[in-house]
Amino acid sequence: MTATDVTVPAPVLDDGDATTTSTTRLTGLALANARLMVRNPITLGYGIILPLFPLGFVFASGGQEESVAIAMSSVLIIAWLLPVYYNILSIIVSRRDELVLKRLRTGEARDGELLLSMCLPGITIAMVIAALAAIVTTAIGHPPESPATYMLAVLGGSAMCAALAVWTASWTRNAEAAQMTSLPVFVLLMVGMIGQAVPEGAREYVALTPGGALDALARLSWGADADALKASAVVVGWTCLAIWIARRSMRWEPRR
Repeated sequence: MTATDVTVPAPVLDDGDATTTSTTRLTGLALANARLMVRNPITLGYGIILPLFPLGFVFASGGQEESVAIAMSSVLIIAWLLPVYYNILSIIVSRRDELVLKRLRTGEARDGELLLSMCLPGITIAMVIAALAAIVTTAIGHPPESPATYMLAVLGGSAMCAALAVWTASWTRNAEAAQMTSLPVFVLLMVGMIGQAVPEGAREYVALTPGGALDALARLSWGADADALKASAVVVGWTCLAIWIARRSMRWEPRR
């Protein structure tokens, strides 16, 4: 799974404008990345289409509250894993290999704007999937008991997975290597989907993983018994750690 080698165009300046605002630059870059994402069949498949299939888990849950909560957790984790984490990782590494990031850094765009513009399309897709999933559960008579917790889970999970993607990209050599370097994070996220199936003594450790914390927040939204404060702290902790390391190790040129 790799991104297509296509150069991302910079935002177009209006005639007579010497500079652009941060919002204009960010919007232009994000839209350019979104267009390239839609045009790439591989990225379109695992970034947009594939994450929609787990919505079937909700219909297959039988309408039981606990089953709905588990199904929603699976939907969200896959949405965070593919459109957000792997898609952002692939885009950053591919753009770096093509020297696109190096060229864009010579312009007005700041480093944070470049990274955020590559994160926004995937985050937007994850939020759309989360909204569709909530609509489905409401239609079958099981709306989220705590919409605020659900929103916290969606935003927190998206931010954390985006940060983990930038962290992984900082030490990934090329787009092909991303398939291997992403495996540890895949495991840390996927473990949340089986967290309730592991022995009770191991659940305490699973709860400290990104997937375990996100699973707890997702199930909490549908009334499951979990520690909201602990889960939120774990999400914030992993997010801050990923951002802190990425800021110190991010590479903007290909590794030689």
